[in-house]
Amino acid sequence: MTNQTKGQIGAVAPTQVQLPVKVKYCLYARKSTESEEQQILSIESQIKEMLSMAERDHLEIVEIKKESHSAKEAGQRPVFNEIVDEIKSGKFNGILTWAADRISRNAGDLGRIVDLMDSGKLIEIRTYGQKFTNSPNEKFLLMILGSQAKLENDNKVVNVKRGLRARCEMGLWPCTAPTGYLNSTSKEKSCVVEIDPHRAPIVKKMFERVAYGNMSGRRLHAWLKDEIKFTTKNGKPLTISNIYITLRNHFYYGSFEYPKGGGKWYIGKHTPIITKDLFDKVQEKMLTYSASNEPKEFAFTRLMTCTLCGKSAMSTCGTMQNMSCGTGAYSRNGSCSHACGARSRWQRKKSRSRKKKIRYFQRIFFCLTQPRESSLEPSR
Repeated sequence: MTNQTKGQIGAVAPTQVQLPVKVKYCLYARKSTESEEQQILSIESQIKEMLSMAERDHLEIVEIKKESHSAKEAGQRPVFNEIVDEIKSGKFNGILTWAADRISRNAGDLGRIVDLMDSGKLIEIRTYGQKFTNSPNEKFLLMILGSQAKLENDNKVVNVKRGLRARCEMGLWPCTAPTGYLNSTSKEKSCVVEIDPHRAPIVKKMFERVAYGNMSGRRLHAWLKDEIKFTTKNGKPLTISNIYITLRNHFYYGSFEYPKGGGKWYIGKHTPIITKDLFDKVQEKMLTYSASNEPKEFAFTRLMTCTLCGKSAMSTCGTMQNMSCGTGAYSRNGSCSHACGARSRWQRKKSRSRKKKIRYFQRIFFCLTQPRESSLEPSR
């Protein structure tokens, strides 16, 4: 064995030293729009603190992104979704934020961040006092902090519902006051509703006109909109649907249900606008209105068919109330139920010649008596 061969055997192959991957950070600042007064730091303050930390630790910030959106629900933040997509594309591989709860307060978004760390596309997350990398212990701590933020959100929901129930048991209305009432602006009278001196008398007249004046919802709407120019506190007129909601609201005689449909009724501390007897009379009147609008059964329905198309001949009768005077204008239609050319109808007009009526019936009887293959019609 030669000395050259010995030198080749004793040589050691040089090892390649892996250089650390350079982390490109995206500074993400967020605050929730739902609880502005409870935010510890505003967006600009978060950015200022994190920029000073990046300058101290020589961190490279590629872009600054800020967002005012709640993180309670997964996938609902557009700026955060952009960050996730840009991390996948390789634009960033690190996130710089004030705290872990700025990134996520729900399990869905937290899982997306952990998946990016598992795939190696997200190398590091830095907060003001902590650092999270792709190590089991640090990822576990990140998930604990994210789960703790979700627990805080869930506890807030439970506490708010408990507070609303407590207010209802005290007889206080926990929502926006209905038409005829105003929410008190005094801090000492939180959740107290007061009578609106301008609209409460009109609301009472609405109930009285339905109970004693047999006024329908449409006539009531015309009276409010055209005659007295009534508007809500937002400056808008009451719609017909809102009128019926008002007439069915138990709040006006001193009782209310919360939540709606929950089956729990409370006696309010607010001053009633109407009495319980007046409210009951209005409900009875509204039942008669709904009964009069039931579908009608016509005699000889489906006994006659059209010989041209084989479909049933049908008839309808409707009533339209004249909202200005309350009189009824009747309309009747007689036609084939299929658009085969035998369709005709009476126009609602006061004057119609006898000759036109005869032509109308000739057309209908021709349709019912002629064989189907016939296409002849009486002369007009």
